Amino acid sequence: MTHALWIVQGLLAILFVFAGGMKLVLPLEQLAGPIPLPGAFLRFIGVAELLGGLGLVLPGLLRIRPGLTPLAAAGLVIIMFGATVLGLVAGDVAMALIPLAVGMLAGFVAYGRWRPASHRGSPQPPGLHRAGQVRDRS
Repeated sequence: MTHALWIVQGLLAILFVFAGGMKLVLPLEQLAGPIPLPGAFLRFIGVAELLGGLGLVLPGLLRIRPGLTPLAAAGLVIIMFGATVLGLVAGDVAMALIPLAVGMLAGFVAYGRWRPASHRGSPQPPGLHRAGQVRDRS
């Protein structure tokens, strides 16, 4: 599972760093889509995508604050949800499927890298035991 997560994280990082970088360097006239969006908003999305893409891989590679990876992935899910809605509002269902699929992959990373404290080797509550184990009644 770890290998699959790293592969998806790497591919998503490449995608988002590229897409975010393009939104930052291209002229606003070339970024115009079927629904007109303010230029500052497009630049903001570009920064968010660039930082989100870096946040998918750098914390794990550098082993500095790896808990930021699921947060970056969750933020990218939100961005992709917005892109899907904009695609549907524009009336292009086929083009709305691409951000939907990318958002689902980002959701997979967010879920796979999320480790709630209750699942990290915490002791079981008294009276509960795992299946197949016999309780000591002495």
